[in-house]
Amino acid sequence: MAPPIRNDRDTPRTTRRSLLAGVAALGTLGAAGCSRVATASTEDGGDLLERLRAAGVVRLGIAGEIPFGYIDKDGELTGEAPELARAVFKRLGVDRVQPVPTEFGSLIPGLNSQQFDVVAAGMYVNAERCEQVIFADPDYQMLDSFIVRKGNPKGLHDYQDVVEKKARFATGTGYAEIQYAVDAGYEESDILIVPDQVAGLNAVEAGRADVFAGTALTTREVVKKSARTEATKAFAPLVDGKPHVDGGAFAFRPTETKLRDAFNVELRKLKKSGELFRILRPFGFTQAEMTNLTAKELCGGGAGG
Repeated sequence: MAPPIRNDRDTPRTTRRSLLAGVAALGTLGAAGCSRVATASTEDGGDLLERLRAAGVVRLGIAGEIPFGYIDKDGELTGEAPELARAVFKRLGVDRVQPVPTEFGSLIPGLNSQQFDVVAAGMYVNAERCEQVIFADPDYQMLDSFIVRKGNPKGLHDYQDVVEKKARFATGTGYAEIQYAVDAGYEESDILIVPDQVAGLNAVEAGRADVFAGTALTTREVVKKSARTEATKAFAPLVDGKPHVDGGAFAFRPTETKLRDAFNVELRKLKKSGELFRILRPFGFTQAEMTNLTAKELCGGGAGG
């Protein structure tokens, strides 16, 4: 996700984005995921992988956010992270995945309080989160983009443009884009915070905002059905004056390094074979979002690597 709460997803300012389809079905599966998983092992590296193999099921913390991890209109678990989880955990000898829906901001607390086994929500890796959990290497990388009125009348292409042109700026609850705008000089109190990219699209269409900031993937997908807006070209926000690329990954409890390491082994195989892209492509990901970034890089060399 890297400096303080840089995006998507979990602690204070970080994603993403739930859409109506995912949220509507959370209640139907929420009860099934309310019990806690077994207490974490204290042995070196943890024994969660062995316990998951014995149980035959792994519990995934999701946040009802399209396209990362959500319940579809038919009540089925899907999204880039759950589909990747199915592929990786099957290779690890765990045949079933079970969703445990929660709010994005509750993913890390829920993981560390044993409510589920792994966070499968496309969570951005950043230094602050790396103090609380350990991450697999990113399965995708992501740039930012804006939703603007057709023709981009204000000429908004990055956060500096938003500040200089005094544009009315909107982004999502907990999005990393909040901090990117603040870093560029935008007053945080002036930011219009909306629930997700659909609400952001509506705000721009209604004239309540000149621009909505989100990930390149979510903005380009949500404007497809809009005749009045468009998505700008993807760009890297500046962090400490340098272009920054975010990466999303699975998160594990700090005690479970054996599971994280085994996950990484299978993830690398999927990347090398091209299977990872085949899994992610139906959710709008392109080759530009495939990555060789590591958790260590995004954590700044911290514990998450």
